[in-house]
Parts: sequence; structure tokens; C-alpha cells
Amino acid sequence: MKKVYKKLVQLLSAGENVVLATIFHSAGSAPRSAGAKMIICADGSIIGTVGGGRVEAETIELAKKVQTKRQSVIQPFDLTGSDAAGLGMICGGTGEILLDYLDAANDDNRLIYEAILTTMDKAQKAWLMTEVTAQTVAGQTRQQCLVKKDGTIIGNFQGEPAFLEKMSSGPAKISIHADAHEDRSFIVEPIRTTGVVYLFGAGHVSQQIAKLTDMVGFITVVIDDRPAFANRERFPQSEVMVVEHFECMPELAIDQDSYLVIVTRGHLHDQTVLEQALQTNAGYIGMIGSKKKRDNLFKSLQEKGVSSANLQRVYSPIGIDIYAETPEEIAVSIAAELIKARAEREKCVAQG
Repeated sequence: MKKVYKKLVQLLSAGENVVLATIFHSAGSAPRSAGAKMIICADGSIIGTVGGGRVEAETIELAKKVQTKRQSVIQPFDLTGSDAAGLGMICGGTGEILLDYLDAANDDNRLIYEAILTTMDKAQKAWLMTEVTAQTVAGQTRQQCLVKKDGTIIGNFQGEPAFLEKMSSGPAKISIHADAHEDRSFIVEPIRTTGVVYLFGAGHVSQQIAKLTDMVGFITVVIDDRPAFANRERFPQSEVMVVEHFECMPELAIDQDSYLVIVTRGHLHDQTVLEQALQTNAGYIGMIGSKKKRDNLFKSLQEKGVSSANLQRVYSPIGIDIYAETPEEIAVSIAAELIKARAEREKCVAQG
């Protein structure tokens, strides 16, 4: 997402008007891909994606009209069958897309997205509020602002300060959602570094972990070499990768916001995954198993030249010790450790 925001700032700074498409949902639970973004440039080229397929094609076509009329619109969609599966939707494959016209001549547009990048770089929290009501307020039909946790407002917003205070000081919501104030409607999008959890192994424990990581705001990617286990039916809210083998780390976009969870079947591929993981700058590396199994594996890696200091990065046995036994309990202990690791990283980044 940060790459899309960076490109958006570059285009606006260069004087190019663009349309920013964002998937959202206004009726409670959101589609799995809610928050997905795509920039449509004046020449029809795109940056990012809203899922491909028919929805994306129709969005690109509608963006041409938005560019001509210079006015933002909301487009509903209702997908079933293969269309819904292709977009990775749950909740019946319904939702809406905001096609937001961003005029490069309006400095607020650039300043808002520059502030979003700063917020993400500093691991701070903020909310992007975009008015979707057609009525004119204070002479303007489009209002958008970034509300920071401390109440700082960047951009254009006309309304009661109490409403903005509610959005910035209330419970942190982790998914994009619609909100309303009197007869005005807004799309409210939390801005924060969510982190990506990579689950290596698609067994019963992973299935339970994925439910929780999605619930607490992580993007979750499940990786396995067995299509019968790594599929959308078993992991409806996650990205799923079926690989030929577990030597796949170079294919992944691993960075400090990545959380690697090693839970391969029968620990068969744990060393293969861990050896690759230790060559990355992942913010978290965790491996399931007993202390004896860990020590034997560490000894094997040290004989291959892996340093003790590097091995100390590994959380193993994985999870906070709550005497967990069942897959569900183990998942709770692992999810709790991931939440703690993310919070500690955010605190560290925020303190500089």
C-alpha cells in the first residue's frame, strides 16, 4: 500500500490529475479485499489493483468518465461464483468502490498523502476521512482530511470538531468502513502499519492462526505445497500460495513489517524455511516445536555457519506460554505473541 501512496504523491507533485479507486463496504463486515487501491492515470495506465477481473475492468472504464467530469463517484458491485472467487471476496462478494478524483492543482491532495506516508513511516495511527455525500458543504462538494491520533487535521473538513474527535480518540477500527454524521456520509480508513503474516504450512494450527491474524488486522498469506490444504475454502480470509517446494522465500516481499510463522507439517520443512528466513530482515520469525527440536535444528544450522546472534532472532517455541494444547489454544498463544511483537516494533519506530 505504501508503494501506491508514494506513486500517488509523485504523480500529484508532477501535476498529473489521477483517479484513486478504493474498495470498501458499507454494511458491517467488509470483503477480504476491502481497502485495496488502484491508481488510474489520465492515459488509462494503472498502478496497484482492486482484484482484477470484471470489477477492475469496469473500474478502469468508469475512471475515464470520472477524469472527464472531474467528480468522484461510488460504484457498487455484486459478484457471485468465479467473479467473487477471483477478487478474493467473502460476505457474498458485495461491496462498493470509491473512484476519487484527485486534482493535482489542489495542494491539499498532495499534502494529505504525504502526511499518510509520514504517519506510516513513524508507525503512528491516523484516519483518512473522505466525504461521499453529494451535497455542497462550505462551497465544496468534496471534503477529505487526515485526522491524526493527537487530533491534528491535514486537509479540508467543514464540520463539528466533536465528530473528528470521536474518530481520532474512539476505539481504533482496523478495517475501512462507512460512517455517518447527521445527513453526511464518510468513508473512514485507518492508516497504520498492519504487518503481513506469512504462515508456512497450511495445517490445522495454521487454519486457526489465520482466523485470528485477520481479526486483529494483519494481512495473512498462507504457503504450502499441498493444494488440498492451501486453498480458499480452508482459508477464506487469507491470501493463499501453492508452491512446488518451500524454498520460496526469494519470491516473497519480506521486510521489517513481515512476520514469519513456521508451522510446516510434522516439522518436515521447518529447517528449510528457517534457514531462508534468517537471511531476511523480517521483523518476526517464529517456529513451532519443542525446545529439544529447536536445539537440534539450531545445532544443525550453526554447523552450516549460521551465527548464534542470528538464531537469537527466532521465537521458539513459538507463542506466549499459556499452557496451550489444542490447535485453537496454540493459535491464541501465537496470535498474542504476534500482537506483542507488532506493538513493540511500532513503539520502537515511533520513538525513533
